[in-house]
Amino acid sequence: MCFYLRMRSTEEGLQAVDQLVRTYSHSCSWFLGPFYSLVRLFHPDYIKPLLLAPASITVKDELFYGFLRPWLGQSLLLSNGEDWSRRRRLLTPAFHFDILKNYVKIFNHSSDIMHSKWRRLVAEGESRQDMFNHISLMTLDSLLRCTFSYNSNCQESSSEYIAAIFELSTLVIERRGRILHHWDYLYWRSPEGQRFKQACSVVHGFTRTVVQERRAQLLHRGEPESHTDTTGGEEKKKKRVADFIDLLLLSKDEDGHGLTDEEIKAEADTFMFGGHDTTASGISWVLYNLSQHQDYQDRCRAEVNDLLQDRKTEDLDWSAPVCLSVRQSVCLLACLSLFLSGGWVIPQGSICLVSIYGNHHNPEIWPDPDVYNPMRFDPENSKDRSSHAFIPFSSGPRNCIGQKFAMAELRVVVALTLRRFRLTPGGVEVRRLPQLVLRAEGGLWLTLETLDAPQD
Repeated sequence: MCFYLRMRSTEEGLQAVDQLVRTYSHSCSWFLGPFYSLVRLFHPDYIKPLLLAPASITVKDELFYGFLRPWLGQSLLLSNGEDWSRRRRLLTPAFHFDILKNYVKIFNHSSDIMHSKWRRLVAEGESRQDMFNHISLMTLDSLLRCTFSYNSNCQESSSEYIAAIFELSTLVIERRGRILHHWDYLYWRSPEGQRFKQACSVVHGFTRTVVQERRAQLLHRGEPESHTDTTGGEEKKKKRVADFIDLLLLSKDEDGHGLTDEEIKAEADTFMFGGHDTTASGISWVLYNLSQHQDYQDRCRAEVNDLLQDRKTEDLDWSAPVCLSVRQSVCLLACLSLFLSGGWVIPQGSICLVSIYGNHHNPEIWPDPDVYNPMRFDPENSKDRSSHAFIPFSSGPRNCIGQKFAMAELRVVVALTLRRFRLTPGGVEVRRLPQLVLRAEGGLWLTLETLDAPQD
């Protein structure tokens, strides 16, 4: 089925997607004005062959991803072919479990700062707060520490770098919705294009300076210095926890070649872009849904309290996040014809939009998809479900490289939040706002109630 649609980044736009999924069940052709056409997929049987195809067959399409290139460069997110394969091999060790374990302390610390601010606001009578605002700053705080070992204090004071990150995210969405701004000639001469260039200059200047300074330090001092760590009464010499920049500077491919400063800058900028809004959105919507369903909130809180019952500290370590039990779409270009379920063929050169939102709201796969029911994911209820029915981090060779990082942070923040606060609805109608991530119009407001620490 082919038809024309105007993309609407509104609650009504998402409801239109729901209607598409109910009507066509697996896929449809989609036209954006007179300029673009694409194939929209929203059923796991049709999505799976596309996502599992070799990365050389399905490449990132410039229609959606090209707007990010002036900001993120030729990074892992935007590269293709052998360049992508080399970058993926070089970056994968930076997301190994042993590396991620070191970041859990940072997640705890950034959560503590946010929760201290919440306690102060509640004591001052301001218990109703926008989750997106607070949690986005918290995830940015964590990322700056994990990526650059940089304490920005962004949760308490303004920062030119943080403001530029927010500005770029907003401008990318605005450009996507304005067809005439899809042409570089017009966009870079517009006020929005000038603002984009200015914000890019701020972000690139910050990252470039850190990369150059750190490379100079490594040349003069060698690998990260050691520090003394006291564990179980013993003093042990350990290497200083390497951050993301350290790992990229030290990475080498099979020929002994590393990444250039420009390549490292692109990957660091991408990590900051891809790691703060996505995780903040996931955390915010989890807390929103738990505020709407107090029974599930109580069950989660009880699980957290049981886990921490015999600990001397509230801080969660790696073992705790493991025990505790957000992209909307992926746009790819088919370089070869792809054969799908039911004999359908995606012709070579087609732009394919994998609608993760549509797939997750497909009533053929998820009965009552608008009902919040965490028990859908109980192993007994999941055993006959397609492996591609739930793909929050995409799938296949181009799946999200940072998914373990994101899930560890989400678990730490949600667990500590539930232990310290009860969340109830903020008394405002929530209208979803699909942008680079799923937001809420005017913010996602919840009411906070501080809780006393459980007595063991």
